[in-house]
Amino acid sequence: MRLVRLMFPVIGLVVPLLIAVLLLAQFTSPSVHRVATEALIRLVFAVGLYIFVGNSGIVSFGHMAFCAIAAYATAWQTCCQMLKPITMSGLPAFLRDNTFPLLPAALTSIGLAGGVAFLSGLVLMRLTGLGASISTLALLFILNVVYSNWDSVTMGTSTIVGLPVYVTIWVALACALVAIVIAYLYQTSRWGLMLRATREDEIAAAASGISLYWTRLFAFTLSGFVAGLGGVLFAHFTGTVSIGTFFLNQTFLIVAMLVIGGMQSLAGTVLGVAVISVVIDVFRRAEAGFQLGAMDIAFPPGSQELILAVIMLLILVFRKGGIMGGRELSLPWSMANHAAEAPEAPSLKTAEEDGAAFVNDVEDTSSVRA
Repeated sequence: MRLVRLMFPVIGLVVPLLIAVLLLAQFTSPSVHRVATEALIRLVFAVGLYIFVGNSGIVSFGHMAFCAIAAYATAWQTCCQMLKPITMSGLPAFLRDNTFPLLPAALTSIGLAGGVAFLSGLVLMRLTGLGASISTLALLFILNVVYSNWDSVTMGTSTIVGLPVYVTIWVALACALVAIVIAYLYQTSRWGLMLRATREDEIAAAASGISLYWTRLFAFTLSGFVAGLGGVLFAHFTGTVSIGTFFLNQTFLIVAMLVIGGMQSLAGTVLGVAVISVVIDVFRRAEAGFQLGAMDIAFPPGSQELILAVIMLLILVFRKGGIMGGRELSLPWSMANHAAEAPEAPSLKTAEEDGAAFVNDVEDTSSVRA
């Protein structure tokens, strides 16, 4: 029973997600499959960001840098071998002249993203508050400038093509489930609880012997690995890689998902991705135009961005904690009531009354002896 209660928050996310994807795969068109796959990849992005932001309370704008690092790394390893000497002549010979298997390429790319997260975190995690957030944005700008001008290795602002496309809705689902489980196991682990303590009160946490630096560095590195997984998935979903894909638009979209769902809970992150993905798809189709009776209606370009901004503003004004308010999924009422039947701990008032009675007994005994 205790294990079920402990794992219910993640089970309550995994099972509905599985059911939803099964229904979509069975009863919808290939275009909807593609939208769902893209949403699952964004879920990996968002969960990777949540591992750090949700537990530390520090908003990061730089995690798209780790996605880009992993995406380019897998492109260097799996891109068509005939194209690389022409388009990426500056690559080392072992990368330029060879094509690597997909799984080793994915793992090494994710490892590279996590390694860069660790090395950059050694410096960035010494900062706190707004300074830490701005420094992550600076990291994103640095990577964007370097990759945009490294023509012989990244093709600059041009698009790398020829990557094998193997990410289906099932591959994206499996990776999203892995990311969710990793995030939940981390946030309930000793390291995750210590980081949450620093989020609530840095001074009290430090006084308790918790190292703000190392707990944040661990979370930043782990989130870099998960973000790298998202970058690999995106590269092999589209079959292309472009530095513009991993910049401010995608960054603010993922941050909006966390804000709308609730960035301090894993359930809020998943819900935010679902809500935003539906809104994006609905208004994308509306911008393309649809027929209502005898009328052809098309929303003006930019409608989806405008609606997202309005939703985010309403959430910030009326529900600062997001839709979930920082709460995780809990047990159904029937099981919760059963758990509530356990004997209550004595209240402070009861303890005071018992203590007073004990003192009176001692005084009475002393008077008898006298």
